[in-house]
Amino acid sequence: MLPFTFTLLLLLLLPDVAPEVLTSPEPSHGLLRQQKRDWVIPPINCQENEHGPFPKKLAQIKSNKDKETRVFYSITGQGADTYPVGVFTIERETGWLEVTRPLDREEMDKYYLYSHAVSANGQSVEDPMEIIITVTDQNDNRPVFTQQVFTGYIEENAKPGTSVMTVSATDADDAINVNNGIIGYSILSEEPQGTQRMFTIDPEKGVISVIGTGLDRETTPNYTLIIQAADQEGTGLTTTATAIVEVTDANDNAPFFEPTMYEGTVKENEAGALVTRLHVKDQDMQGSSAWQAVYHIKSGDPEGDFSITTDPKTNDGILRTAKGLDYESKNQYSLVVTVENAVPFTVSLPLSTASVLVTVSDENEPPVFVPPLKKVEVREDLPEGHQVTSYTAQDPDRDLKQTITYRMGIDAARWLAIDSVNGIITVAQPLDRESVHSINGTYEALVLAVDSASPPATGTGTLLLLLEDVNDNGPTPEPRSFDICSRQPEPQILTIVDKDLPPNTYPFKADLKHGSNVNWTVRVTGQDTLELRPRRELVLGDHKVYLELWDAQGKSQVTRLIAHVCDCGIPPGNSPGEDTSKPANGSLTTHVLNTATGLPATGLAIRVAQLQEPGTQWTELAQRWTNEDGRCSPLLAPGQVKAGTYKLHFETAAYWQRLGHPSFYPFVEVVFTITDPAQKFHVPLLISPFSYTTYRGS
Repeated sequence: MLPFTFTLLLLLLLPDVAPEVLTSPEPSHGLLRQQKRDWVIPPINCQENEHGPFPKKLAQIKSNKDKETRVFYSITGQGADTYPVGVFTIERETGWLEVTRPLDREEMDKYYLYSHAVSANGQSVEDPMEIIITVTDQNDNRPVFTQQVFTGYIEENAKPGTSVMTVSATDADDAINVNNGIIGYSILSEEPQGTQRMFTIDPEKGVISVIGTGLDRETTPNYTLIIQAADQEGTGLTTTATAIVEVTDANDNAPFFEPTMYEGTVKENEAGALVTRLHVKDQDMQGSSAWQAVYHIKSGDPEGDFSITTDPKTNDGILRTAKGLDYESKNQYSLVVTVENAVPFTVSLPLSTASVLVTVSDENEPPVFVPPLKKVEVREDLPEGHQVTSYTAQDPDRDLKQTITYRMGIDAARWLAIDSVNGIITVAQPLDRESVHSINGTYEALVLAVDSASPPATGTGTLLLLLEDVNDNGPTPEPRSFDICSRQPEPQILTIVDKDLPPNTYPFKADLKHGSNVNWTVRVTGQDTLELRPRRELVLGDHKVYLELWDAQGKSQVTRLIAHVCDCGIPPGNSPGEDTSKPANGSLTTHVLNTATGLPATGLAIRVAQLQEPGTQWTELAQRWTNEDGRCSPLLAPGQVKAGTYKLHFETAAYWQRLGHPSFYPFVEVVFTITDPAQKFHVPLLISPFSYTTYRGS
C-alpha cells in the first residue's frame, strides 16, 4: 500500500470559527500498517443537549487516496453499530461524521468509534482510525439531597464549634472538568428564631455545627433548619431539605422539693411501715437519668431506723421504717432529707432539702420475760409445793398502767405450778429425771405473762429445769424372763440396768433371795453384767428366781425372774455325738472411741429400744454404760436379740459435760435392722465434742 495522508476537517459548532484541518505526518519508507499508531487524533467534543437541526455535522474524514481512486467511508463502534445504535453516522462518499440526536452526558460521556476507508472494489485503502467523541457537560441537573429530612442531636449548653450532624447531596453533572457538579451548602432559615443564630454549616462539607451559645432543652427542645444545596459551588441550580436538631437533656436543673415540710405517723414495732411520700419537681427530661431523683437522709437518723427509695414512675421519695421503732425509747424523729439526680450535675447546683417529722404511736406490747430463757438447777426429789424459782416479766408499755398475770403455757408432765400474781414457780408433782419428758436431764416448760389490756397481749418465757440426779432407781436385771435347756443348762448372762447416773450406778452387787440360791448361783461379771448359773439339772416348767441388786450407793431392788425350762433333746436325724441342743442366740455389742483424746469413751450411757411393728412406737429394752475399754458387751442378753428394727441412743451430752466439754449435739442415735438373730452384731462409734458424731460400720 502506498503512503497516504488522512485529512480531518473539524467543523466547530460556532459558525464564526473556521474549520480546523489536521494533517497526518508523512510516513517513513515501509508499510503503513506498521505505523498506524504514530498519530492519535484528539477527541472530538460534542456538547450535550444540542438543539439541532439533526443530523449535525461534527467532522470530515478524508483519505489522500481519494485522488487515485474512489473511496467510501464507514464507522463502527459505540453509537454506530453497537449500543446505542445510530447516534452517529458518516456520509459514505464525503466522510462527514454526523450526530443524529441530542446527547446526554449523564447517560454516556464518551463514545469510541473506528473509521474505515475502502475502494470501489471493497479493498481497504487505509487502516481503521480510532475516533473518541467526548460529550461536554451542560448544567442540566439540580443537586439532590440524600434524604429530605436530616435529624441530629446536640446536648444542651454545647459550646460553639461542636458538630451536630453532616448533610449531603449529589449532582449528576460534571464536577471534574467543570464546576457544574460541585455543591455548596447554606442554611436558608432557622426556627425558632432567636437573637442570635445557633447553627452554621460548612459550605463544602455540609457539616452543621453550633455557632451560638445558650442551647437550653427546657426552653427550646428542637430547631428546624431549611438547608440549601447549590451546584456550581453554590451559585447554580438549587434544592432544599430540612434538618431537625434535637437538643438533648443535660443535668443542668436540680430537683427541688414541693412542698418542703412533711409529717407522718407510724405504729411502733412495724418494720417497713410507710411514713410518707416526698414530692419533687425537675425541669430535665422526664424519665431520663437527669430527671430521676435519688434521696438521702441527711440527718436525724443516726441509728438507721429509716430507709428512703425512689418511685420509678412518679419520682417520689418513699420514706419507710427500716426496723420496728420503740415508742418507749423515742416517740418522735426530725429528719432532713436531700435529693439529687442519678447522674451528676453538669453545672454547680445547690441541693434541695425537706424536713420530715415522724411520730411513733404507742401500741400495746406483750410483757417481756427477763431473761427470755431461764435455766434453773434443781434436784429431782424436790417435794411438792417446794419453790423452784421466780420467773417474772416486765411490761414495755411505760405509759400504760397495766397489771401482769402469770400461768403455765406448756408443762407436758404437769410438774409445775405458778403463782398468777408474783410468778413464783413451785413443784406440783414429783420431778423425775429419768422420765420420758426429761431430755438429757433437762425439762423444758413455757411460761406465759398476760397484760390487762383489751385485747390482752401475751409474752412467753422458756424455763429449763436442769434436773440433778438422785439415787431413786434401784438396779434391775434384763431380760426378766429367759429360756434354758433342762438337760444341758447354760449360764445366763443378764444386763444390769440402772436409770440413775454415776456414781449412783456401778459397781453393782448381786444376791439371790427367797431360797433361789438352792438352784442358782449369781455373780457380777462386768461393769453392768451378771451371770446366773443353775446348780443342777432343772425340771421342766417355769421357775421363779428372786434376784436382789445393789448399786454403788447401797440402793437395792429385788426383781423376780422367770426361767422357762424346756426339753432340749437331740432332734431326730442328727448324727450321734453332734451337739445341737445349744440355742442359736445372737449378740449385740458396741465400742465407742473418744476422738478428742483417742481413748475409749468410758461411762457413756446407752439406751436400747426396739420398734414395735406396725407403727412408730419405740419400746425401751435396756439402759447400759460403756466400760473402761469403751465397750458394752452385751447390749442385749443372749436370747433377747430378735428379728426387728432397733435404735441405740447414746447420751453424748452428759458424757461431754462430765469431761468439761461443751457439746453441739446432745445425743447420737443409730438405727438398724436385724434379720438373722443368730448372728453377732457390733456397732463401732467415733464421738467428738466439736463436730457431728460419725457412725462407722454396721
